[in-house]
Amino acid sequence: MISATGIGFSYGSRPILSDVDLAAPHGQVLGLVGPNGSGKTTLLRTLHHSLVPRTGSVLIDGDALQGLSAREIARRVAVVVQESPGDLPLLVSDMVLLGRTPHRSVFARATEADDAVAAEALDRVGALHLAGKPFDGLSGGERQRVLIARALAQESTHLLLDEPTNHLDVRYQHEVLDLVRDLAVNAHHTVVVVLHDLNLAAAYCDQVLLLQSGKVVARGAPDVVLTAENLEPVYEVDVRRIPLDDGFQLAFRPRRPRTQGARSTPHAAPTRSA
Repeated sequence: MISATGIGFSYGSRPILSDVDLAAPHGQVLGLVGPNGSGKTTLLRTLHHSLVPRTGSVLIDGDALQGLSAREIARRVAVVVQESPGDLPLLVSDMVLLGRTPHRSVFARATEADDAVAAEALDRVGALHLAGKPFDGLSGGERQRVLIARALAQESTHLLLDEPTNHLDVRYQHEVLDLVRDLAVNAHHTVVVVLHDLNLAAAYCDQVLLLQSGKVVARGAPDVVLTAENLEPVYEVDVRRIPLDDGFQLAFRPRRPRTQGARSTPHAAPTRSA
């Protein structure tokens, strides 16, 4: 479990986060949502000590994050961020082996046991057949699977992801989030994920934390948080929820004066609930 209390963070005199609380238990997916500049990525970074909050505390399974060494944090928390494939001229197998670094001494070579863990991680995400291919030659969906495999190779039970569906087409968005949800539900991982797409958050998250200007606007299950009452003042658009047999989808329409007699149709992206 990851929990945070009273998190505040500033860049110089500019406040980014203010008095943020969250709780992400094992076996669930917590989604961080909000408009650009709301503090989602900054909050995620405080959860793995990439950024040190000005106020508040973060606990990993009850242990204070600031009291853990970098190696211990890496053993407990795996992070998947956006990376440029051009900067990583590695084979897929070598990329995944980087996840074993917290378990080896400095400059130690990978062992057969490390190779076995990496292969199992690739197999778990359905990417074992990619092991001998260059990472920078993979599709976006394949790269995300490999990066998640690298995180799994760390053998941590906490997984943090920053916009894992960014730049992916619809098929790969759902494949990646299906995989992430499976890790939470069936492997009992703690998962915290930053998402821009609110319909994806509705479909795959157990809990949602809605941020605006670094403050928590609402928290709870998607059907409680993702309402017109909560979303319209935050995103400054008109919002309509469309009931589905297995959940709901959100339709959005920009706020603008209507011409007399003109009709406007909300723009909706299909989704499914988890």
